[in-house]
Amino acid sequence: MRRVALIYNPASGQNSGRRSGQVHAALTVLREAGVEAEALVTNAAGSAGAYAEEAVEQGYDTVLACGGDGTVHEVLQCLVGTRVALGVVPLGTANALAADLGLLGSPAEVVRKLLNSTPVEVPVGRIAYRDGRGAALSRYFMVAAGVGADALLMARLDAGLKRRFGYALYLVEAIRIWATSSFPLFEVAFTSNGNGTRMEEASQLLAVRVRSFGGVLGKLVPGATLRDGSLRLVAFRTRNRLHYLRFLMAVLAGRQTFAHEIELLEADSVEVRPRKGSRTQVLVEADGEVLGALPVRIEIASQTVTLLIPPNARP
Repeated sequence: MRRVALIYNPASGQNSGRRSGQVHAALTVLREAGVEAEALVTNAAGSAGAYAEEAVEQGYDTVLACGGDGTVHEVLQCLVGTRVALGVVPLGTANALAADLGLLGSPAEVVRKLLNSTPVEVPVGRIAYRDGRGAALSRYFMVAAGVGADALLMARLDAGLKRRFGYALYLVEAIRIWATSSFPLFEVAFTSNGNGTRMEEASQLLAVRVRSFGGVLGKLVPGATLRDGSLRLVAFRTRNRLHYLRFLMAVLAGRQTFAHEIELLEADSVEVRPRKGSRTQVLVEADGEVLGALPVRIEIASQTVTLLIPPNARP
């Protein structure tokens, strides 16, 4: 790590008024280690990605995404397929990737860990979708991509309330969706190891890339890992609220199991489309960012990203 761009989202997380001082402390750690470091403050949606693109063009060897999973997601889009390393400095409400990498703590503490980290090329997920105008687009993801209730949850989260109430807002909205959603079914086509395509119907699909989300979810999906070249998928083949509730309670207790109604699958790619004849809009998300509605294709990208991984982390 010789030349670093620290891209900082001042609106991430709670207590945002303290963020500038914490970021300054992190810069001090970098500079005292002999690293040429510059802080770039985001001021609008998309500016983190624009800064990351500039950093690549200007020859920075490392970009530190200082914010929540949304900031990391935006920066990621510009670093996949390049030699510029991505480091994660958590300052958001949801910091799942940082939790998976063992990088929770103050920005200064995390930067010290990153100075001793190893750059590792890891696979990334890719989700192809269409925006509201029908244009074909795609996004890379590191944590998870979801179809159904979890995307609806992300769509309902107000940014201002999230900064004010933090993780509690996620829980309140999740309960509201559980109590009111009809959990509409959609069609899913799984492809795995060249063994043909398997068709299913589901009301929720989650493609997970991390071992641990941190917080109450913890290790949601056994076997998921950033180093794997396949998708670990949880398919909710049920609309029954009790099945959802039982699974969530089991996750909270660290005792989840998978059966016919809620199945754990491994696949190379998955295509998801609306159920025939259905007019219900089903939302999709990647790394907590709502992208649009069905249909989508989720797979492992052909390109990788260089990720800074601390010595003791086992993502």
